[in-house]
Amino acid sequence: MKLYQFARAVLFLFEPERAHSLSMAFLELVYHLKLSHLLYGKPKRAPIEVLGLKFPNVVGLAAGLDKNGDHIDALAACGFGFIEIGTVTPRPQPGNPKPRLFRLKQDEAIINRMGFNNAGVDHLIENVRACKRDCIIGINIGKNRDTPLERAVDDYAQAFERVYPYADYITVNISSPNTPGLRDLQHGQQLAQLLATLKQLQHRLAQQYSGYKPLLVKIAPDLSDDEIKGLASTLLEHGIDGVIATNTTNQRPELKSVAFAGEAGGLSGRPLRQRADHVLSVLVQALDSKIPVIAVGGIMSPADARRKLELGADLVQVYTGFIYHGPGLVASILKDL
Repeated sequence: MKLYQFARAVLFLFEPERAHSLSMAFLELVYHLKLSHLLYGKPKRAPIEVLGLKFPNVVGLAAGLDKNGDHIDALAACGFGFIEIGTVTPRPQPGNPKPRLFRLKQDEAIINRMGFNNAGVDHLIENVRACKRDCIIGINIGKNRDTPLERAVDDYAQAFERVYPYADYITVNISSPNTPGLRDLQHGQQLAQLLATLKQLQHRLAQQYSGYKPLLVKIAPDLSDDEIKGLASTLLEHGIDGVIATNTTNQRPELKSVAFAGEAGGLSGRPLRQRADHVLSVLVQALDSKIPVIAVGGIMSPADARRKLELGADLVQVYTGFIYHGPGLVASILKDL
């Protein structure tokens, strides 16, 4: 942990996107020099079966950190039981203009408005094909920014079909706050049409490839309790296999880092924890244990992860906590459970 604190102090001298590139390069170097176990410890195996899959342990990496699947093996060596890559779109896109990523250090938080910047689904697939697959791999899919909302289902279907043979599970991201109108897909007829289309496609692809890949939906933390309950009912009605709760928030709870508090984008990290826990609690009750839930949002310590599991989550994911506390967070969570 002390080593990472020093490394973080150096990395935080750089602007956030540059620091991210440098940290990923460092993880790759450690991995290729076969030093991962020496620096991070041997990954703890505590297998658990969820979604019909055998996860090496309950702690995963949330989507967004490795959008293109460029660093799967290096990240798996940090001890994760599963890694979710993406969000990937059918076609490459640059995302929103920079600057688009902001550290709120006093709050242990991040605001991002990246906008699904990624190299496209074909690039991601090549990376997945080349990796060692030492852990479960989820692939998170989205729509291209310039695809009209009324045709969003076409983008999701195209991405779903392309990644299906290579994913252990697939997550539909309809909750990012950084693609205009995307969160409208969480409601009403648009949601029903999207889910019905993807379930039909899932059935066909399961027969084509002789294997069933679970379909999950990632939801926003900014839904009301009634909206959460309605969404849960729709997910159950359409036979969705699991839910990830939650994405980043548009809300701005009281923040100490006033310099960036007014920046547009999704807020993640410690300030999200309370809201994400509330959404998780309402969602778990509404689903009545009928489908699994993966909890993410504000996990900065072993106690935070334990709280998610006590609220009914089957698995947890970290993102901002990994940036602030490094691979040691994974090991400490698993040691505490």
